[in-house]
Amino acid sequence: MKKKETPERRKPAAADIIIGATLLFCGLICLVPILNTVAISFSDRTSAALGKVSFLPVNFTLSSYKAMMEERQFGQSFMISVLRVILGGSINMILSILMAYPLSKSPRVFKSKKFYMWFVVFTMMFNGGLVPTFMVIRHLGLMDTIWALVLPTAVPVFNVILLMNFFKNIPAALEEAAYVDGASPWYILWHIFVPLSKASLATIALFAVVNHWNSFFDGKLYINSLSKLPLQTYIQSLSATLDPTQMATMSPEEIKEKLAMSSLTFNSAKVVVSMVPILVIYPFLQKYFVTGIVMGAVKE
Repeated sequence: MKKKETPERRKPAAADIIIGATLLFCGLICLVPILNTVAISFSDRTSAALGKVSFLPVNFTLSSYKAMMEERQFGQSFMISVLRVILGGSINMILSILMAYPLSKSPRVFKSKKFYMWFVVFTMMFNGGLVPTFMVIRHLGLMDTIWALVLPTAVPVFNVILLMNFFKNIPAALEEAAYVDGASPWYILWHIFVPLSKASLATIALFAVVNHWNSFFDGKLYINSLSKLPLQTYIQSLSATLDPTQMATMSPEEIKEKLAMSSLTFNSAKVVVSMVPILVIYPFLQKYFVTGIVMGAVKE
């Protein structure tokens, strides 16, 4: 019997080596600052100030994290941010789907498509401005409510265009067959288009979650009550300074912990806390991410 010939392994070309080295370098550029930030957050103020911290903590301490979490407000703000992500993300997803579906049709089917497309594109290039937006929120009575944080970004235009292009790539024969069977446009949307668009939906869901979780400036503008601040806004308002009047009521151990913390270590801890939820969610959506971006960015 003849031995089955095994295909020879192709030697990596110079271009492959250069591409691999470039990707590795880009990956390290992204990873090194994160590792350094994590290490600084677990180090004491002296080591961080002297620049002794690289990728491993020096004089390990949890002072910065304890300072953030020892107050009850931290838990309240965390739950408000979770509520904002759930509420805002759900609104983003529903409105993006409802807007992308009709815009994915040809002008023959949706005669006003060009008008609405220009309207959508215009909002990507121009916005009402900070002061007019604040005045609208105030006159609508949304100040100091969760709705002031989720309604101004209820329709993310970039996500709509991404999803619209994905819908365009779904074969028209599927929709035509559903029409022949007597299905309504509403049924076709939720039972054909949405199930076939998991990759794109997962992508825009990730965008929505990251946007709502990381936003802090709108909390400063529209939220007046400390108990209603989202986590990012609350973290930004924390300070690492030690008030002399506070020292009189603190134990020696508490003073020692406060002195081990500086603005540098404290701000690094803020960044780490901000990253953790996204790092937890991303692995579950990562397999859909590239497919959703590529399929939604190209139309036939």
